[in-house]
Parts: sequence; structure tokens; C-alpha cells
Amino acid sequence: MRRPIIAGNWKMNKTQDEARTLVEGLKNVLKTVDDVDIVVCPPFTSLEQVARVIEGTNIQLGAQDVHWEDTGAYTGEIAPLMLKDLGCQYIIVGHSERRIYFGETNESVNKKAKAVLKYNLTPIICVGERLEQREAAQTFTVIEDQLKGAVQDIGPEEIKRIVIAYEPVWAIGTGRTATPQQAQEAQNFIRNLLKKLYNEEVANSVRIQYGGSVKPENIADLMVEEDVDGALVGGASLKLESFIKIVKGAK
Repeated sequence: MRRPIIAGNWKMNKTQDEARTLVEGLKNVLKTVDDVDIVVCPPFTSLEQVARVIEGTNIQLGAQDVHWEDTGAYTGEIAPLMLKDLGCQYIIVGHSERRIYFGETNESVNKKAKAVLKYNLTPIICVGERLEQREAAQTFTVIEDQLKGAVQDIGPEEIKRIVIAYEPVWAIGTGRTATPQQAQEAQNFIRNLLKKLYNEEVANSVRIQYGGSVKPENIADLMVEEDVDGALVGGASLKLESFIKIVKGAK
């Protein structure tokens, strides 16, 4: 039985004060939840503040991106050890917005995933198709290309430690959500691909999230699906009540 995981990707939102207020509320209301992994991914500027608030609680800290090098002349970048030092346990890599706006490639996603694993952190590897790719019946081709590129030269024991987030790009921030059946179809494809690349044991142990306009109203229907193990939540994770409902809806 795979343990559900709900992660909130705050993107470029929240000042330090706003971040503290939000996680204080989450901490107080969700403290009795013991059967769902809860992760919050604030912007870099609020990681330390959030880490202090959630220390010793059932809420875990994640970052939204990382560089693959340990140190060096990479102005504006953050190394995996720096994030670990702040208390991060999860790091999102390959989000579609990083691919679209900042030139992220399968190769860079692979490098980042390896760097995250090197420090015993958990990468949340994002894959997903754009609207024109879905309409051209290229969904599975895109997912296969992205996933194979992301996990290249990563061994089976390390793969068991990763989380995969299936995020159809056409559903991110648009209010459009893949139906539970569409999510299941894509995520079942991912699991079967992992079986081909590794083996059944590995494939069955990897948690696969759905991401794309996840809301309190649709989380329960999504979680019913066999291969949906949680959600990577965008806009709804910025609001206290909606994120609480999503976490509770995943139980």
C-alpha cells in the first residue's frame, strides 16, 4: 500500500510573514493527520521561516528547484546541500513552468534528480503534455520521453525513493482538470513504463501524484483511482482552508 502524498507548490507567492501565517494554520489543523505525507514548497526566501514553524511536526519541507552542482560560480542558483541544510526533504525538479519559461531539458532534470538523490533527499519529478500534444495523441510519447530522460542511469533502489508528478500542462492554473479517468490512464502508463525500465516491485513502490488544478472538490475522486497516490497542488495550496480540505480528502 503506497502512502498518499500531498505537496503544495507555492510557486512565486507569499512573503515571509504570509508564509509563517499559512504554515501556522496548517500545523494547528493538520497535526492529527498521520496517514498522509504533507509537504509544503515555499519560495526560497521563505524556506528558513517555514522550517522553523514546522520543525517537529507532521509537515515536511520542500523546495521548488535546485542546481545539480554542489558549489560553484552559478549566480542565483541553489545547491542541494544548501536546501538540505535548511531542512528540505523534497525538491521539485522538471516542473513544466521550468521547462517552458527557463529552458529546462530532460538532461538537466536528470542531473538535478541525481544531485537530489545524492544527498538522500526526495526528488518530485514532473512530467506532462501540453494541450496541442494531447490533441495530437502524443500524450504517451511525451511522457515516455520525459520520464526516460529524467531517470537515465538512476538505479532501481534509488528510483524507489522518488516521487513522480503527472501534470498535464493544459490543466495547470487553467481551472481545467484532467478527469480521474484521464489521470489514471496517464499514471497507469507511467507505472507500466517503470515496470519495463526496472521491474514490477520498483514500479509498484513508486508514488505517482496528479497535478493540475487540484481542488477540494476533485481530490477524493482523483484519489479513488488505483495509480493516483496523491497530488502536487498549485493555487489551492496558497489558501489555508482549501489545502486542509485537500489533505483530508486524500485520506
